[in-house]
Amino acid sequence: MESRSTASRSLVALAFVAVSVIWGSTYLGIRIALAGFPPFLIGAIRFLTAGAALCGYARLRGQRWPSLREWGGSALVGGLFFVVGNGLLNVAELSVSSGLAAVLVATMPLWATVFSRLYGDSVTRREWTGIALGLAGVAVLNLGGELRASGYGAALALFAPMGWGLGSILSKRLRLPSGPMTVGAQMLSGGVAVLFISVALGEKWPASPSSRSVSAVAYLTVMGSLVGFTAYAFLLRHTRAAVATSYAYINPVVAILLGIWLGAEHLDTASACGGVIVLAAVLLVSRGKQAPVPAVAAPCPTDSGQLRAATR
Repeated sequence: MESRSTASRSLVALAFVAVSVIWGSTYLGIRIALAGFPPFLIGAIRFLTAGAALCGYARLRGQRWPSLREWGGSALVGGLFFVVGNGLLNVAELSVSSGLAAVLVATMPLWATVFSRLYGDSVTRREWTGIALGLAGVAVLNLGGELRASGYGAALALFAPMGWGLGSILSKRLRLPSGPMTVGAQMLSGGVAVLFISVALGEKWPASPSSRSVSAVAYLTVMGSLVGFTAYAFLLRHTRAAVATSYAYINPVVAILLGIWLGAEHLDTASACGGVIVLAAVLLVSRGKQAPVPAVAAPCPTDSGQLRAATR
């Protein structure tokens, strides 16, 4: 790993701002894309394109193709990230505002901690306190009118981070390829699974999607997946993990502000209070770990030892 002194502070700051803003904006991007495209088709376009590009880049760098066992691990983790995580989020945003979805997805580290305990890892009292606080925050969110009015969508938005959390835990226990091929193989295999679901559900390519929706899908693919992952990988190489992953506390704020500013969304008092409690719980759990698990709009892996949960 390169020393942090070799990286320009301005580049580190730029990468951090890029990850914080871009991944925070993907929630509104999904909302806009849904106006013209069905939910799973958005994921298929996004992850097949980005996955193919990353695999091609890895091959140009001389990396070998994954083995059959590595493809199997990539398919399992990619399915949890991109089918359960991103796919359910896309469906949820048909009825849940982008800001509220971002807050619910921010619970991912809480679920990751629960799943790690099921796999035998120890959980500190501080982490259990954070989990209890996070559940209390979700209960407060439920007092808000939007969450009650969109029960089905809210449930999916809450299940989505469970997929990312379980995928993050399994990524440390499965045999996966290394380097850029890690991300590419998972996106590619996850994209294939999302495309299969899209076809099975009878989703159709829109006859005349608006330029706004097309631009949103392109933004999610290029900025959300390719640029966002590159910036995050740069941060992991040149900063401490705790610094690189602290964008997770900014993403929901960015998503809420953009949703209000550009998406004509609103956040009632109960939802705002619940969101603050959830973010406090995530901070408590993450700071209680020696190696924090990042919470993201979308999976953000870099190699087999650092694979964590998209994007958004």
